[in-house]
Amino acid sequence: MDTMTVISLASIISAGLCMGFGVFGPGMGQGRAVQGALSAMAQQPDERNALTRTLFVGLAMIESLAIYCFVISMILIFANPFWMYVTKKVGG
Repeated sequence: MDTMTVISLASIISAGLCMGFGVFGPGMGQGRAVQGALSAMAQQPDERNALTRTLFVGLAMIESLAIYCFVISMILIFANPFWMYVTKKVGG
């Protein structure tokens, strides 16, 4: 395999691992957050509005971690910072 193939293969595998591992944590966190919120709502139904509002803010912050992983994966696949370095070394 030539250098460009190795770099592209490493980028694709890295992006896949980033999404795989990077989404596992936020997914587990969101599940636990919803479980806790539903448990709290079951115990104190009068506080449902405050719990729901706080839950959605927390879920948005947890989801931002998964979005960061997605952005890093897209950078690795489509705007890899190593491409310019590799093309200069291969071309020259």
